[in-house]
Amino acid sequence: MEVLVLATDELKEELLECPVSSDIQFHWLTAPASVSSFPAADACIDLLFEHSPERINWLKQLKVPLIVINSVISCLADIQEDFVRINGWSTFLKRPVMEAVGRKAATRQLATHLFSLLGRKTEWVPDIPGMITPRVVACIINEAFMALEEKVSHEKEINTALKLGTNYPYGPLEWGQKIGLQPVYTLLETLSKEEDRYQPAGLLKKKILV
Repeated sequence: MEVLVLATDELKEELLECPVSSDIQFHWLTAPASVSSFPAADACIDLLFEHSPERINWLKQLKVPLIVINSVISCLADIQEDFVRINGWSTFLKRPVMEAVGRKAATRQLATHLFSLLGRKTEWVPDIPGMITPRVVACIINEAFMALEEKVSHEKEINTALKLGTNYPYGPLEWGQKIGLQPVYTLLETLSKEEDRYQPAGLLKKKILV
């Protein structure tokens, strides 16, 4: 299976964290290139996806049977293409479970097969902003910023308490830095338009604006 992948070195490392089948031949890119500059592929995984007409048109020009995009916030209903969304936020991609959204059964079947070759079980979730896990983690990070803002505790203590108390792989403030505060803030802002409980902490907003 020939798979074209757009990724940073960090995301490439995470994608290869699980045992990968020898049936996959990867072609790595760090940015979109001329369609004629690489061999025909069976699938494309765009871990650097940007929701723009230019990016969507480039992906469509590949004419591959399966296009997988790292799109935690933008929904397929907004993109209006037969793509598969995944949660490819930093730290999540290395998990043995691929959180994904697909609109058509045939596309989901192709994606499930690809993810199995990548050593992942597929968990299909609703086509909503933030999917499931990013929503939960973004809220935890937000609460940690609120606690820090209200001087409940210090950053190191908050991180340590959550790691020891919940067995999370990272403390919430540390996790936010690894994911990137901008996508966390953008997700919370998007969700807060529907529910006030997602309103970003003032300190988180300040960090974004610095």
